[in-house]
Amino acid sequence: MMNNALFPMLSLTEVRVLGVLVEKQYTVPDTYPLTLNTLVSGCNQKSNRSPVMSVSQTDVLEAIENLKQMSLVSESCGGRVVRYAHHIERELKLPRQSIALLAMLMLRGPQTGGELRIHCERLHKFADISSVEAFLEELTGESKGRSWVIKLPRKPGSRENRWMHLLSGVPEKDQLNQLSVMVGTNTVAIYNEFDALKSEVIRLQAEVAELRKAVDFLLTQQTNQPVVHEDYSNK
Repeated sequence: MMNNALFPMLSLTEVRVLGVLVEKQYTVPDTYPLTLNTLVSGCNQKSNRSPVMSVSQTDVLEAIENLKQMSLVSESCGGRVVRYAHHIERELKLPRQSIALLAMLMLRGPQTGGELRIHCERLHKFADISSVEAFLEELTGESKGRSWVIKLPRKPGSRENRWMHLLSGVPEKDQLNQLSVMVGTNTVAIYNEFDALKSEVIRLQAEVAELRKAVDFLLTQQTNQPVVHEDYSNK
């Protein structure tokens, strides 16, 4: 069993392979363990992935070999096809709830507790956000000498902090700041777009009010105009 204090840093492809194996174990149990083709497809999936990747069978096989050396993945033969399974729960000595959270962070990138609760629905149903955050706090591992996750600085306008996994190592301070700046820039852009839309709505409302005044004036003029009766007596 692996000592978590000596856990090696994983590559991006290795992280994706592990995440896919955990996800598919619960979402498509009938096809688990996975064949190489299914595993590659899961790694290159366009939806529910961040970042979106494009890896080859060679890339995945290389990642599998490295993970096998760490006892995180094993292969078996079934129906003359080689299949692959993960052992991350056993090797990291973590409960299913924590593995579900790690898997979603591996597949979708940094997320808030609320987002993780929703995204983990098919792997484990958390009762509430506080339950999610309790397991995340345990994964910080401050008292165990090895942290599996880290809490990121809160982005502008957000009520929740985001979390990211540390299976690929601890990001440098500059990288954390860059993450915050990128998110902050996106948030500011959204706010600016909202303000522009709000201004446009106000302008349109003013135009509608002027049109209503014009229509009301025309209706008043028609109502006050005297009725002309044509005289037929001289015809």
